[in-house]
Amino acid sequence: MPDVILPVLDEAAAIPGVLAAMPAGYHPIVVDNHSADGSGRIAAELGAEVVQEPQRGFGAACFAGLQAARDEVVCFMDCDGSLDPAELPSLVAMLEEGADLTIGARLAERGAFPLHAKLANRVLAYELRRRTGVGLVDLGPMRAARRLPLLELELLDRRSGWPLEMVVRAAASEWTIAERGVVYRRRSGRSKVTGTVRGTLQAVSDMGAILREIEPAGQA
Repeated sequence: MPDVILPVLDEAAAIPGVLAAMPAGYHPIVVDNHSADGSGRIAAELGAEVVQEPQRGFGAACFAGLQAARDEVVCFMDCDGSLDPAELPSLVAMLEEGADLTIGARLAERGAFPLHAKLANRVLAYELRRRTGVGLVDLGPMRAARRLPLLELELLDRRSGWPLEMVVRAAASEWTIAERGVVYRRRSGRSKVTGTVRGTLQAVSDMGAILREIEPAGQA
């Protein structure tokens, strides 16, 4: 039963739909990152396991969920209604076919991906390819990996750099990293990251700090 880690900050409107769409046999772990709208309570009432993580930050919430997980396989995805949990089994299947880390590349519906966030993502993905040789087109939040090897990567970022650091450390450990397209819809409510220029700039700053530590591929 794969564990699905769902970092949450004020996502009360989206939680019921996300949990209702969870595939059979997938265990949701909602990590409440100090929400003010009752997100954790709502998730618990709907039967999800809820972990409280008072330290604000996407990476802090993801790491708390990873520590709470028990299954051999763990998945991550946003809990804002932008991603469909029904796509998770296809990512898990890629692990069974030999991948160590699988990532859903977002195929955005019209209006789902703000221009400033889309451009920032493209630049970061390009720099990742240039510096590591990993051929990803997106640093998407829907992903799957095996729990114990992921813990052994010893990810340190507790803010917006977590998704990029995971890929960088996985590449350094010579993991097989695979990508497939997943539908990306308009989220419920307003994003704390991609929906704001300030949030996007913070993510770029956090990820940029990680990228600056890497020599471009072929120059190390």
